[in-house]
Amino acid sequence: MPNQNKPLPPLDEIAPHILRFWKARLTDKAIVKELQKVIDTDRYGIGITKLKEIRSDMGLKRAWQQGHSVETIHDVMVDLRRIYPNAGSREMISLLFHERDMAVPRRIMKSYFATYEPDLVRQRKARRLRRKRFWAAGVNDLFAVDQHDKWLRFGLALHTGIEPFSGRIMWMCVWHSNRNPQLILSYYLDTLTELGHMPLVTQSDLGTENFGIANAHTLLRQWHDPALQGTLQHRWMRTKKNVMPEITWSQLRRRFTPGFENLLDTGYGFRWVFIPWLQTELDAYKDCVNNTAKRRDRNKVLPHGIPDIIYNSPEDFGALDFKIGIAPGAIEHIRRVMINSSHTVFDLVPPTLGHHLASCYTHLGCPVITRDSVWAVYLNMLNAIQLSDDLPTEIMSATESVTDDDELPLLDNHEDLPFQDDDSGFYYMGGVRGGRGLDVSHHAQLDTLLADDKPDVRHAASDAVSDDDFNGVIVWEFTDDEVDNDGDEW
Repeated sequence: MPNQNKPLPPLDEIAPHILRFWKARLTDKAIVKELQKVIDTDRYGIGITKLKEIRSDMGLKRAWQQGHSVETIHDVMVDLRRIYPNAGSREMISLLFHERDMAVPRRIMKSYFATYEPDLVRQRKARRLRRKRFWAAGVNDLFAVDQHDKWLRFGLALHTGIEPFSGRIMWMCVWHSNRNPQLILSYYLDTLTELGHMPLVTQSDLGTENFGIANAHTLLRQWHDPALQGTLQHRWMRTKKNVMPEITWSQLRRRFTPGFENLLDTGYGFRWVFIPWLQTELDAYKDCVNNTAKRRDRNKVLPHGIPDIIYNSPEDFGALDFKIGIAPGAIEHIRRVMINSSHTVFDLVPPTLGHHLASCYTHLGCPVITRDSVWAVYLNMLNAIQLSDDLPTEIMSATESVTDDDELPLLDNHEDLPFQDDDSGFYYMGGVRGGRGLDVSHHAQLDTLLADDKPDVRHAASDAVSDDDFNGVIVWEFTDDEVDNDGDEW
């Protein structure tokens, strides 16, 4: 595509867009076409030849330029298969591209599976597919949200929000709770702040943790359209009817969790180390899914393509975009009215303990936390805390019985450390020899984060009604009876 001899746009302006389209695995021709939408075409121009030069300077090489074979990808594949043991050939191609910057042709990947994993290939051809029907009018028609409780045995709670039309994952978060309506609302408001717009409606199952989103979104919609006063802008879906998040969790269970569960099952997690690391892994998974085209399906009416591209350019797919711009200050007003930022649910660990853990981590030299190092970092942190002379007062009583004989050396792995069993599913330092040390007291302190996990947020909505900024909008308050009786009436 000629650039009509116009000067190139500044590299610092187009490089992020080139990288974004590269992650979506667009062709050079498609990248140039997309760049025309984001540059000032009256002043600048760019063609395929120049794009290739810029791409080469950025180190972005196509599959034929990298020249991989079954032998060159073997070691990396073995490493990734530990974490993604159930991924198929298409998914592994995507994982290699997004996690290791390796562009591998499909024929090479098929040869690898035929050579090293023929039994798994036969299993994946069983075609055990269950279909569910879902309708969406266009991009930003709705956001569907849902929680995931399969990792509660590790003390880890997941939550996600999906834009169903494009299939884009809007957020996927891990924390020590997914039942607090203020916490769940914060995920939604953070996403709206990043986007600068909101969907027409939100959708969830009947759980009380979704009251915050239901109230806040209704308030925002009424704020921007007074004609909606007295209406609910949230859909309550009964069990198994919130289809898109269910599909997302099913894919996560198959693709992401097996390898990480194998890692976590080795012992009890420690939230200060594990939650931030797992959030980084989930962000990478979300980025990979949002930039990977789904397998073509003749039964699917919704557009086929890359979720991120569909979401940002719905007009290219003949789709409508129902997004609603958000007035300045609206989100912050909702956040101020409906969220208590000092609530303990927003604390990763109790603040005093957090400061001490940060000090121990600094003392260890701030080691990088990865899949291969996370347990070593955790155990060395545990050891550093046991050897510390300035433990926080609230956990000192738990360590009075520890003698010098109980001190543990720095460990490179977790195999020599017996972990205490606790059927509550939440972590404490735990695992010290003889079952003594930072156990019951510290564990109880962490559990206090869940003691007030479902505060009543409806009073905040009532306060908002009288606020002049809302001009008397009405927000519905929900009771268990209302949800049970009218869950599907929308």
